[in-house]
Amino acid sequence: MITKCEVNVVHNQVLDLVKSKLPPDEQIYDLAELFKNFGDSTRAKIMLSLFEHELCVCDITSLIGVTQSAISHQLKILRQAKLVKARKKGKEVFYSLADKHVVTIIQQGLEHVCE
Repeated sequence: MITKCEVNVVHNQVLDLVKSKLPPDEQIYDLAELFKNFGDSTRAKIMLSLFEHELCVCDITSLIGVTQSAISHQLKILRQAKLVKARKKGKEVFYSLADKHVVTIIQQGLEHVCE
C-alpha cells in the first residue's frame, strides 16, 4: 500500500536538518553492504555459533551441517566484511566474532526478533 500525501507541503526546515545529519553516500553504501551479510541464513548461523565460542571450520561444518567448502566460502565473506576474525594455532585456524560491535549487532537483532 502506497501512502499518498493529502496535502502537497514540503517541510524544508525539517528536510535540511535531516540532510545535515545523514552520513555521506559512501558510508550509507558500506552500511547496506554490512547488513547484507546478515541476510544469508548460513552466515547468520555461523555468526550465532561464534557468538557462543570460537570455532574451527570443522566444528562449524559439524554444527551447521553444510560442506566444509561452503563454510570456508562463507567465512571468507564474513572476514572480508570484518565481521569475523581468524586466529591460527598450529595447523588449525579458529574463528571468532571480530569485535564487540558485531556482538552488539547480533544481540540487538536477536532481541528485536524475539519481541
